[in-house]
Parts: sequence; structure tokens; C-alpha cells
Amino acid sequence: MAPGGPVDDRVGGVPTDYDEFFADLKAFAAERGTNLDTSARVNGKHIDLYKLFEVVQQRGGYDTVSSEKLAWRKVGQEFNLGQSNTAAYAFALKTVYYKNLAAYAIKRIHHQEPPSRDILENVSAKGGDLLTRTIENFKPPQNRENAANGYDSEGSGDEEHKTPKEEKSEVDDPGSGGRVTRGLRQAPPQRQLFQPDISSSRQSRHTPNNAQSPQPLIATSNVGYTYSPSSNPNSNSFSIANYEPRPQVPLTLRPVLTPGNNPSLFKERVKKIREAHAIKLGKISPSYRGMMLPGTGFDGPNIYVRTLLALRSGVPEEQDYALHHLVKISHERGDKYKFEAFPGLAEGLIEKALQVSSLFYDVEWKISYADEGAARETNILDGMSGTVDLLDRIGGLRQIQFADDIETEEFSHKLSKINEAGLVIRNMSMLEDNAKYLSEQYPLRDFLTIALNLPRNVGLIELKHYALDIAEQMTKYWSLSSTDPLYLSLLGYLHNCLDRGAALTTLRAISRISMNLENSNRLDGVPVSAIRLLCEWTLLDDEELVAACLDFFYQFTAVPENVAFFLAHVDDGSLPLHPLITQLGRLLLHNSQETFIKRLVSPALPAKSATEIPTIPVDLLEQVMKYSEPERSSHWLRACFEEDSESDITQIALWQAYQARFTRISSPQNALLAAAEFIKNVSTTFPTANAQVISGPSPRFIIKGIRPRHLPMDTKGRVYSSCRWMVPEADKACGEFYLKPGEMWEHVMTSHLGLSKNEDGRWNLLEVKTAAALNGERFDCYWAGCQHYSTSDGSSDPYEVGMHIKTHLPDISALAAHRAKYNKPGIPERSDAFKSLANSEELPEYYQLHGRPAVYDSFPWHNTAVDERHDAVGLPLTSVLVLKNLARNIPKAMVALTGVPIGLDKANQEQGWMEQLLGPVLPRLRFVLAHNRPLASYVFDLVAAIENGIAG
Repeated sequence: MAPGGPVDDRVGGVPTDYDEFFADLKAFAAERGTNLDTSARVNGKHIDLYKLFEVVQQRGGYDTVSSEKLAWRKVGQEFNLGQSNTAAYAFALKTVYYKNLAAYAIKRIHHQEPPSRDILENVSAKGGDLLTRTIENFKPPQNRENAANGYDSEGSGDEEHKTPKEEKSEVDDPGSGGRVTRGLRQAPPQRQLFQPDISSSRQSRHTPNNAQSPQPLIATSNVGYTYSPSSNPNSNSFSIANYEPRPQVPLTLRPVLTPGNNPSLFKERVKKIREAHAIKLGKISPSYRGMMLPGTGFDGPNIYVRTLLALRSGVPEEQDYALHHLVKISHERGDKYKFEAFPGLAEGLIEKALQVSSLFYDVEWKISYADEGAARETNILDGMSGTVDLLDRIGGLRQIQFADDIETEEFSHKLSKINEAGLVIRNMSMLEDNAKYLSEQYPLRDFLTIALNLPRNVGLIELKHYALDIAEQMTKYWSLSSTDPLYLSLLGYLHNCLDRGAALTTLRAISRISMNLENSNRLDGVPVSAIRLLCEWTLLDDEELVAACLDFFYQFTAVPENVAFFLAHVDDGSLPLHPLITQLGRLLLHNSQETFIKRLVSPALPAKSATEIPTIPVDLLEQVMKYSEPERSSHWLRACFEEDSESDITQIALWQAYQARFTRISSPQNALLAAAEFIKNVSTTFPTANAQVISGPSPRFIIKGIRPRHLPMDTKGRVYSSCRWMVPEADKACGEFYLKPGEMWEHVMTSHLGLSKNEDGRWNLLEVKTAAALNGERFDCYWAGCQHYSTSDGSSDPYEVGMHIKTHLPDISALAAHRAKYNKPGIPERSDAFKSLANSEELPEYYQLHGRPAVYDSFPWHNTAVDERHDAVGLPLTSVLVLKNLARNIPKAMVALTGVPIGLDKANQEQGWMEQLLGPVLPRLRFVLAHNRPLASYVFDLVAAIENGIAG
């Protein structure tokens, strides 16, 4: 049986149903030709094979249990086999599993072919390793006596029954009760008289196991104590007294296999005999199944070394194998697979990728690592310092003519493998260590140049994308001059690119040139058409593409000569610098989030405390009188007082108000509370109120935490309204309380305007109006100092005045809250003007009664994206950096253009450029400075530079 890997014993195709399990087990036993013992018993107890199978699988399977010490004893505890002779019971239980379930578990759980019966069911259950057991590596036990007696070292895990090592015999101590000597007698110790054994040395069946061995005579003279043989552990009497018989071992019965009860077994034996005879006669070839043939059984190199050797072999089939596996390795293990650990791997992949030119040109590139100056042919690439004239060589190649829409199978296969080589390089270059390693490979730069200059072909799109991805990772380690073939290839590919993804990757590759080096990327020699194309791309609604363009412009405008190049082509209209700067100003607030910050203008004012305790109206008094004490006083307190942590009232004033209200209307059945009880009930009614004593020359007893209400409140929480009618001669308003506006209006009409209703319920408006006209009287509104009729000296129509009075009454409609928001009296909003009214009577009466909330104004912020350190990121940051480069380098660019230092006669031109280009965006910049916190520091420096440049 071939060795198998580690398999979870608890997963497999074993039926979970009890009956289905036994049906499947019986079918397997019949197919295998073994006798299934479903009624197996250990120590007189029935062993359920289904339970035994589940317990063993839960513990990891037969091999796992057999390899663990005392594990089968723990399995036996699941079946309550007893505490005595556990070793024998454990081995018997192991034998039950071994004979009936071991092969079934290998087949169903591990999905492997179990070993033959000759090395499984037909031998002892000693040992384990059934999954790796074969005829060649299994040696059956030579002595089956121990197995028959139930002593198995592996099954029981008991060390005392293992085969002892051969050791030199020790001489028995005198008086010991050892076994009868079966060999030659040992020489007695010196200085002891030897007493020979006159009995026969051959032990009879009646001789006890503890028969005494030959004993030397020991001198016992001068013994100072009484000798008792029974107390001597070495005496025969002691051995006999403490003798325990050997426990009985259950007999394991094995059925006799006959052709009658197991025909399949004998059929297989006959088949083997016939096969052996046929092999001997040469009729059939011998079977090597299970045998380790020469050259097999060795792991060989791992997959990494195997693919490297196959790639470098040059054999097409081996290279196909290597590329297939390298694609998977670079994708799945790209974070661990490094070029420096496998020398020659990068060179092999580059050489394979260079074969793409031979599919389209009559050339086969080769890499030479010879010294500089050696004569080289057109197809020889400089592996030491790069091929300087590579573009000229590519331009001189002869292109192979073939139909674009027809590819041969060989062509398609070669191109596919070249794409795989490019993909492996691309995947592995994403790891920083691999990118640094590849940056030292000059042939890689030549490959990228060649790939970007391949002819337009649908089949090459994938390889060109891989080349651009590689260039994006590599250019930050390279310093490319304006004449470098790769730099020129990237610029040319960008100018002629029609693919958005390729354009993005190309821009990033160009912008990252020499990013990790000390020397800066000057970006010399960029054609005007490419710059104009990038200016147009910044107007697109594509954040990723615009970000790549701005990264390029940030690198480009950092060089004064490039800014001079910009200015030189502005006048002729070849470069749209004005639209670019305008777009940069717009991008300063790209994806900004408008938020409003509240600022306090006027602080909140609490309502003024009432100067006196309100008198509750009659209808409310009737409701309160329905309750008995102390509920009556609690309702009265809630109606006339409210909680206020800053206010207080004297206990005597509160007690007197309570007495004045209820003394005359109380009855003996509902008497008033005592003073102490009433004060205690105040704290019960208002949890925040508590009685306190203000110490001093004359101590004051107060209730802290409550104050009188301006208007009483009924038991349902509804607040009454008071009549504010006050004629000029009166010193205070009417003050009558009403719960409903209709009741208040009727009170004003009858009590203050002198109207009444007729028998039909209508108001006598005509009679009152006529009488007033005869007497020369006019009707006016005296509600809280109303000035509605101050210019007209009142009205002659009581109906008009009555309708006007309704505007003073409380609004209880559904729109009351909305109207209250806009119908409040005016008040100064400025804090300095409000401060003079905060504690004066000039405050409108509405706010004296209801208080005034704090007044805020809101300031809008247009903040853009930030990172975890709250620094600006994204398009707004890149835009302001490009503008800063322009503002800083325009003066230097003027020097480069004119050769005259700033400050002489060319200073006016420099001021004109600054005002012409950057002056229009100054209002936008000032707005961003005031409303964008992340960009504030950048924009401040930019505005200062622009203003200084304009001012000269």
C-alpha cells in the first residue's frame, strides 16, 4: 500500500445512520472476504462496533490511538470494561477494532486501498502504521504467545509487559524466593558456606512457582534479636503469604477459515497461485505494485529549483513546464519568492521574454556580458550597461509580413509562453526586494524598450501592459536621461496611447523616474503635443487619470527650465496654460465636504422668576380639592411651582401660601398637613428640591430648587394663560387665568369691551356700537400695551377690535410651533447690545416669561480629504503644489528666457506673467484659505508668493 499524507480521520464517506453503517460494513466485509464479528465481547460485555468506530475516529484514528501511550485504555473506559487487568482488556478491544473496522476505516475515511488480509486481519493487532503498511516493510511478530495472552505493549501502553532487554543475571540474595534455576548454578559469594541443592533441578508440575533456590548457610551466632521468618521479605513464608495468582486472560477465539465460510479468500489464493505459475512460465509479466522500483521513492529537488533548472535548460517542453508553474508561484507566493534566492531565474525570464521580437522581426536577441568596447552585432544586447543605440537597431529591423487575423498554432503557443514570462516578471516585481534586484538588470531595460516599440498587434496588448507595469515599479530606481531609449519609448507610447489603463501606467512610470535616488527627475525633452494632451486630460471627470496628470505636472514644473518651456509656448497658443491654471484652482475644492461651525453670538437667558405665587383659577382648584392630603398639596405645588436648581423660596412663605389657599375650604376629614410634613412633601414632589438653612445673624430656612410659576399648570400638564388687559389708569393687568383661548376671548369681550350675548347666543354688537357712537366713545386694545390703534385713536366697531384681540391669544393649532418660531418679539442679536438688556426691564416681556435661547451664527467650511494625520491629500494637494511650483519658478523661468536677472529692466515682464497667469485665481485662493483647513498653510504660502510677485 502506498504511503498517504495526513488525512483527517473524522471526514469521509461513512454513513451516519446506525443501520446504514452496519449495512455498509457488512457489504465491505463480504467484498473483502473477511468474517465480520458483530457480537464481539470483551470481559463479558458486548462491544458496539458503531460506537467503537466513532470513539476511535474522534481520537484521530487507529494509527493515532496506537501511537499514544495508554490511549487504548482510555478508549476502553468508554465501554466500562472494568478497572482490573486494563492492559488485557485494552488489547482485546484493540483487536476487535483491528479485525473488524481497521480496513473499513482505511477505505471509507482515507479513500485508500487497505493492506491485504495477510498483513492485516490474519496477523496480530500489535503495532500501528496501517496507512503505510506494505508487504515489503511489514514484519509479522515472531512470537504470538504474548498476543494470545493479551499482553501487547503497544495496545495497552504498559511498559511492564514489553520484551525485556538481555541483561547479565544477578545472584539471588540469600533467602530470596525466586524461580527454580533452570541453567547452571551461580558461584556462591565468598565467605559463605555453600549448601548444595539435593532436589532435582528439573521442575515438576507440582513444584510451586516460588520454590526455594539453593541457599547458602549464614552464620547466625551472636544474634541479639528474635528472628521471625514470616517478617523477612526474602523468606519463603513471606512470599507464600503475599502470593496473588495471575489474573485470567480472556480467550480470543478466531474462526477457522474454510472454503465454505469464506470462498472469496480461497478464490484469491487460487488466483495468486495461478498468477505465480503463469509468471514462472513467462506467460504474463510480474506486477510491481507496492514495490519501490529503481529510481523511484526519492523526492528530488523542490518545485522552485525544478522550475529554475527547467527554465535554464533551453528545452521547450521543460520551459513550458517551468513557466506554467512560475505563473502560479508568482501569483500565490509572490510575497516570499525572491530572485536573489534563485540565481539565474531573472536572466532566464528576460531571455524568454526577449524572444517576442523573433515573432515579428527577423532577429533573435542575445545578451552579451563582455567588456565595453567589444564589437557587437545588431542582435547583441549589452548586458553590462544597457544598449544605448537600441532604438536605432529596432528601427533597422525587417518586419515579418503575416496576416493579423490568422495565427498558426506554433505562433500562438510561443506568444502565450512569452506572455507568461512577462507576467512572472510583472508579478515578482511587485515585491520591493525583487524590484531592487531587477533594477540592476540592464537587459530588463532593453526588454521594456523592445516591448514598447513592438508593432501594433492585438496579441501584443497583454505583453505591453505587463511591460508598463514593470516599468512603473522599476523607474523609481533608474535615472533616465532625455536620450535614454526607455525614456523616449515611454514618451512616445504616451503620445500615441489610446488606452486609458496604459496611459495611467505610462504617466506613473514617467513621474516616478529616479524617485528613490538623490538626483531629481528633470523630465527633459517632453514634446509639446504630449503636454497639451495632458492639459486636456485634466479637464476630464476621471479622478484617477487627473491625479496621474497632476503628478506629472508637479514633477515637470519643479524645474525652472520646464516652466520657461511653458511660458515660451503660451504666446503662440500651443500650450493652454491659462485653462490649466484655472482648472487647478477649481480642483482645490475637489470633493470638498461643506460643514457648518456654530459660533455663539448671544448667550441664552433663563426666564425671570415670578415675583409672587400665582393664584390658581377656580376650575383648577376644584380639580385639586378632589384629592386628599398629601396628594392635594402635591398637585397644588406642581400647579404653582417649577424646578429650578438656581432658585429658592423661604419655607415660611411657602407654608403661608399653602395655608392661605386651603384653610377656609379644608374640612376635618381632609385637614391641612402639619408644617414639618408639608416641607417634607415638597422634597417628595420635586426630587431636586431640598430644605436648607442659610446660617448668619438671622438664619433663613429655605427650599432650594424650586421657584414660582408665571402661569399655573393643571393636573394634566397644560399651562393656563393670563389676561394681559391693562387700562392706562390701572397699576397692573387683569390677571385672570383661562385654559382655553375661547374662554379668554369671551372674558375680554364681556369684562373689558362691555359686550354681552342675546338670548339667541349672538353678541349685541349693534347696540353697543350705536351706544358708543351716541356717547362719542371708541374701542381700543389695551392688551399688554398694544399700540395697534395708537395712530387712529381706537375704533368705532367693537367687532373689529374683537377680531384684533384674537391675535394676542395663545395659538393651540397644529401650526403653533411653526408660528411661534417666527412670531417672537425682536431683540438685538449682537452680544454687546444684548448685554445691556440681559438684566434690565427693557427686555421684552415675552422673553421675561419664557426665557431666550442662545443665538448662534454658522460659518461654512469646505474641507477636502485628509489622511490619518489630518494632512491634505488627493487632487487638492497636488493642485496647490503645482501652483506653488509655478509661482516660485516663474521669476527663474524669466531669467532662463531672457538672461537678465529679476530686478532690472525685465522685472515688469515677470510681474506681468504673474498677474496674467496667477492673478485670476487669487479670489479663489483667498476663499480656500478662509474655508479649507487642510490646505490653509499651503494656500497661505501660495498667496504670499503671488502677491509678492505681482507687487514686484
